[in-house]
Amino acid sequence: MSAATTIREMTLADCPRVSEIRIRGWQTAYKGLIPQSYLDALSVAEETARRRERFGRGGGEVVNLVAEQDAEVVGWVCHGPYRDGEVRTEGAELYAIYVRPDRVGGGVGGALLRESTMRCAAAGYERMLLWVLKENAPARRFYERAGFIPDGAEEPFEADGVAVPEVRYLRALTGAESRRPRFSAAAPAPVPPPPRVPDAPAPR
Repeated sequence: MSAATTIREMTLADCPRVSEIRIRGWQTAYKGLIPQSYLDALSVAEETARRRERFGRGGGEVVNLVAEQDAEVVGWVCHGPYRDGEVRTEGAELYAIYVRPDRVGGGVGGALLRESTMRCAAAGYERMLLWVLKENAPARRFYERAGFIPDGAEEPFEADGVAVPEVRYLRALTGAESRRPRFSAAAPAPVPPPPRVPDAPAPR
């Protein structure tokens, strides 16, 4: 039986744990999709320092949430205004979602995504977008089960000289289109590695 999952606001003290989850998530989930040299160079210490320095930026528009099980942080999600280049638009964007590798498939990712989309809807956003690696089939299935659909947009980022394509997904948060199947408690969806993170190396 899976431990109960609690979602709360992230604090500055969570930065080391969130950074470790993020880096280990990349190194596990992106193996074979991103050059290994790029993954091997990721540093938890450097990520922690960067995250501490940037924590709280965004004027309250960027929301960081963590998932806890048995009083331990096991996942993290971040969302805020959608970025079109450096310009923020009226839509919301899922910047990142990470779960500790040994908790993948236990419903943590689904709980984080539900809370994130609920908060975006409550904040008045009419739609939510995200970017995900084109070849990351498990991640794409995860988002599709949560009601996201590809909207046809595609762009690459570069990792150690290799172009890695990403595709954009969209979900309506209001109206009939928002009433799509959700994750069920009986069959939690596997959590994917994150799409883009506003304060991390590409893919952000």
